[in-house]
Amino acid sequence: MRVALFVACYDDAWFPDTGKAVTVLLERLGHEVVHPPGQTCCGQFHWTTGYRREAADLARAFTRVFAGADAIVAPSASCAAAVRDAYPRIARTVRDPGLAGAAESLAVYELTEFLVDVLDVTDVGAYYPHRVTYHPTCQSARALGVADRPERLLRAVRGLELVGLPAADECCGFGGAFAMKNADVSVAMVADKIRHIRDTGADVVCAVDNSCLAHIGGALSRLRGGVRVAHLAEILAGTGPA
Repeated sequence: MRVALFVACYDDAWFPDTGKAVTVLLERLGHEVVHPPGQTCCGQFHWTTGYRREAADLARAFTRVFAGADAIVAPSASCAAAVRDAYPRIARTVRDPGLAGAAESLAVYELTEFLVDVLDVTDVGAYYPHRVTYHPTCQSARALGVADRPERLLRAVRGLELVGLPAADECCGFGGAFAMKNADVSVAMVADKIRHIRDTGADVVCAVDNSCLAHIGGALSRLRGGVRVAHLAEILAGTGPA
């Protein structure tokens, strides 16, 4: 299958290894990965902070760049949710039926959805000899409903010991602009999340959104507790932290 990779601007700017890991993983599974060069931001940040016209412009650009792709894969549940859930609402808000139709024609998947639901794969041949806990990000759990797909993939990784995260469904406190506008609350929330992560005794905490991992990883680094963060794609590709 020919797969169009949407890297996501957050990953492209700060976590380029994640996009590389997705490419390695999908090519190892026998698929061709293309990187449409005109891709930029999906517009989620603009939409959620009230910049509707700018969000619509970015949504139109996205639908043009990825038009005709058999499948679009993003290593970001947040961005995949924006395209699938927000684009129809953006189109209605700006009264653009063309954008609505273009958005509906796109086949956009978060990585674990694509692996499990489209490719019917849970064992990707990965090896990662570490004790790992999984944090289900709010967008992956609530907006996309990825459910246990990430954990099914992790359980099939050789050498990996998957340990449950207490209060896993609680937000880490990032929430995009929320962390900046409500800093005190955000810090309290991530402190709770960090306590639960450390209680697992895990070497690594993983998730499907680098935005959340950046928030969690920043808090962990200040505690010097030795727990590392990794995007799930990097574990599956074998490029995660040793």
